[in-house]
Amino acid sequence: MSETWPQRLLADGFGRIAETLPTIVDGLSVDDLLWRPYDEANSIAWILWHIARMEDAQIAPLAGTDEVWARDGWVERFGLPYRPRAMGYGQSAAEVGAFRLEDPTLLTGYYEAVHAATIELVDSLSEEDLARVIDERWDPPVTTAVRLVSVVDDAAQHIGQAAYVKGLLGLR
Repeated sequence: MSETWPQRLLADGFGRIAETLPTIVDGLSVDDLLWRPYDEANSIAWILWHIARMEDAQIAPLAGTDEVWARDGWVERFGLPYRPRAMGYGQSAAEVGAFRLEDPTLLTGYYEAVHAATIELVDSLSEEDLARVIDERWDPPVTTAVRLVSVVDDAAQHIGQAAYVKGLLGLR
C-alpha cells in the first residue's frame, strides 16, 4: 500500500512522542523518575507508563490485536500492584504513589514496542479505514482518524507534563 498524507501526518505525530519520551528518561535515576512534587501529583515514571498504556489500549482494538502490554510480557516485567488491564485512568493518588520501577529501560522499551505496533497499524490503514466510524456515542461519531488524533493529543499533553515535572527536579 502506498503511504497517504494522513498516514504520514499520523506517523509524524506519533513519532514526536517516540522521540521525546526517551529524552525525558535520559539522565534520571529511579528516584528521580518516581519523585512526585506533592502527594497528589503524578511521577514522571507513572506519566510515561500511562502514555504507553493508553496508546496501547486504544491502538490494539483498532488493529484487531491484543495489547502489547499483555501479549509481550510487560505486565510481568513491570510487576505493578494494579489489575493487569489498568492504564491509569481514574487511579487515586495512593494508587499512583504505589507505582514502582526498578529499571528505567522498562519505560522506554515498553513505549518502543507500543510505538512499533502503532506505526504498523497506521501504515496499514487506507483512507476508507481512517474514515470508518468506530464510536457512535459521540456527536459527531468518532472515526478511526479522529481516535488516532485524540491519542496523539493525549500523549502530547502528558509528555509535556512529564517534561515539566523533570524541570521541577532542579528545584527540589
